[in-house]
Amino acid sequence: MFDEAQLYSPVTTGADGDVTVHLSDEHPGVHDPEYRARRNAIAARALAYRPGDPAPRIDYTDDEQEVWRIVSAELRRKHRTYASHEVLDGERRLDLPADRIPQLDEVSAKLVPLSGFRYVPAAGLVPLREFFGSFAERIFHSTQYIRHHSAPLYTPEPDAVHEIIGHANQLASPRFAALYAAAGAAVARLETDAALKFLADVFWFSMEFGVVREGNEIRCYGAGLLSSYGEIEEFRRAELRPLHIVEMGTRTYDITHYQPVLYCAASVSEIEDVVGGFFEMVTDEVVAPYLGGAVADRRG
Repeated sequence: MFDEAQLYSPVTTGADGDVTVHLSDEHPGVHDPEYRARRNAIAARALAYRPGDPAPRIDYTDDEQEVWRIVSAELRRKHRTYASHEVLDGERRLDLPADRIPQLDEVSAKLVPLSGFRYVPAAGLVPLREFFGSFAERIFHSTQYIRHHSAPLYTPEPDAVHEIIGHANQLASPRFAALYAAAGAAVARLETDAALKFLADVFWFSMEFGVVREGNEIRCYGAGLLSSYGEIEEFRRAELRPLHIVEMGTRTYDITHYQPVLYCAASVSEIEDVVGGFFEMVTDEVVAPYLGGAVADRRG
């Protein structure tokens, strides 16, 4: 499984049917029994979801709504300064509420007319092949929990802020949504875990942590940057390199720290040409020379 998996708290179902989210010892909510029970309940509702059903409606608490209001206000301010114009245009069209957490079906209702994408619930980590593969059908698997109220501007794992403020604002751009769909279509051609990991890492350095030059400025379009209060400031201090698919697909990185190296496109058109072009033509055989024979481990 890809490295980002460690950011998610594992979810298990006991013999009695009880669902448990296992928070790390460093998680801000690990010693809060109410928060832990809340996470378990939200995860259980996601696990009970069946395709075609309405997404579970979560009655968010006052603390959870306050976290959204704080983070949303701060990120909207930073987006005006640091986000790419393609993202800002999508953000205006999507018009997410700043005063409350939107329900997933509400996000879908706003997003479908813009790019065709819709949201479905996830309890936590979704298997890599399923997560990326669903993009081909313009489906995005999203968590519904929110970070602990003691640290509104920090989360050790992707939460509703990341999934919605980061990804939904990005997916409101038809151009970026087409890149997601191309990545999803590529998954059907990839038989090996190694090739799938290569694609996921290219996605990481583009759609999660990508930056683009606009005039004399460097602006971000990656969902991981758009949803992180700290990282959206720090990306300007990173070493910027031109788009390079082999580097992006093979570079090792530490997901628990600010990224020291980012790949900067000259324009959104270059992202479409280079990253989109890779998604459209990638196969196991294409990436095999860069993986040292790892593609020999084929799925059954």
